[in-house]
Amino acid sequence: MKTTIILEPLVLAAALTATQVGAAPISLQGSTITGTYNDSADGMLGLDHLFEAVPGSNTTAIDPDDQLFNNEFLTGDYRFAFDFTTTGQLVVTLNLDPADLPAGDYRMRFDFGTSLSQRIGSFTLLDTSGIGSLPALSVVNDHTIAIDLSSVTWNSEYSQFSTQIGAATAAVPEPGSIGLALAGMAGLALTRRRSGTPGAQR
Repeated sequence: MKTTIILEPLVLAAALTATQVGAAPISLQGSTITGTYNDSADGMLGLDHLFEAVPGSNTTAIDPDDQLFNNEFLTGDYRFAFDFTTTGQLVVTLNLDPADLPAGDYRMRFDFGTSLSQRIGSFTLLDTSGIGSLPALSVVNDHTIAIDLSSVTWNSEYSQFSTQIGAATAAVPEPGSIGLALAGMAGLALTRRRSGTPGAQR
């Protein structure tokens, strides 16, 4: 007498999910960031150059002490400030009264180049209490993020919101989970074949 072990679909799905890519907080310690504002390097002013409009000011090292309000970047029009932490958070601040902010394009990109020890896997919102509508966040590649503030409504002067950059991590499968998944698929195939054969015993 033959015995066929059939995995339930949920067990099979769980085994396969163990191999998918996830994300965890990233370390920005020791990293160097190059920023652009509406695709212009001249539109971003960095901490290393004391926010002066000089060649190369759009590149700066992250503040290793994570001092409060020690922003890494200001936009060239001083409308927005960007404060990165070594644990991958980014706080964005509006530097003026929202009534004085004209409608327009407000797109930023931050590239960490080869200074990261991990690959970027996610870019998500944390605290949005200072804004009324949400920014568009995106991961451009494994070392670059982009943020679009064009549609954001701000609650007050110096309003803020915060985000979290995550590291791409491949989940380690449980021992035997791949074999378990393969066995499940084989069992399902065998069951379907037997149930579709005329006169098969059940």
